[in-house]
Amino acid sequence: MTAPLLTRRAFVLGAAALNLLSAGCVATRDAPPQAPAPQLPPPPQPAAIEPQGFDGQRTPELDARYAALVDGGHEIPAVPYWKIDPKFYRQQVTDPTAEAPGTVVVDTANRFLYLVEPGGTAMRYGVGIGRVGFTWEGRGIVHWRQHWPRWKPPAEMIERQPNLERYSVANGGMEPGIGNPLGARALYIHQNGEDTLYRLHGSPEWWTMGTAASAGCVRLVNQDVIDLYERVPHHAPIVVRQTPLSA
Repeated sequence: MTAPLLTRRAFVLGAAALNLLSAGCVATRDAPPQAPAPQLPPPPQPAAIEPQGFDGQRTPELDARYAALVDGGHEIPAVPYWKIDPKFYRQQVTDPTAEAPGTVVVDTANRFLYLVEPGGTAMRYGVGIGRVGFTWEGRGIVHWRQHWPRWKPPAEMIERQPNLERYSVANGGMEPGIGNPLGARALYIHQNGEDTLYRLHGSPEWWTMGTAASAGCVRLVNQDVIDLYERVPHHAPIVVRQTPLSA
């Protein structure tokens, strides 16, 4: 069944839910002790969560790139990209990583994610980095990719916030949808056969691109995470850097 068209109120509430629930990223086991979950405050008003930001130029190409779409039966709102710094738009650039084609590189300092291409180029995406995004670096693999994933808070988070019990592993997690903290896609990073608890995932919170957000790992706007999902090879290597690359 196709989900009904989102009203502005539904979108705002969904965005607020994502902001409030995405602490701990998407761990399905206890999160590291240094990443406590925030308490749930009252939902913010629309004016507080939709800053104006940049006032850039609109183009037909970018309108199409960040247009509203229906994906997997879910309505994804258009991104007002002209309010985002243009350097964070999805774009092909000269590869600054020196990594092999097919490698994902997260440059947390500059808020960029690169997918290295053959021939000296890379597809670059603007990202938002949350608290968990700064707790891991190194090399791993994209072990698992999920289309419209469920969110399952760890037991340690549920102990602090019992109201999240309805989203536990035992209860099947939060239903996929625009208000789910993981958005349209999630990529799960493993190292030496172990889950790092580091995730790349979608978000409707376009205004957090290029920022250090309050929660989560590495977030992309949903249109970009869908594009990345389609490009990333099976078991792609990933490098997460906390020191900046020179683009």
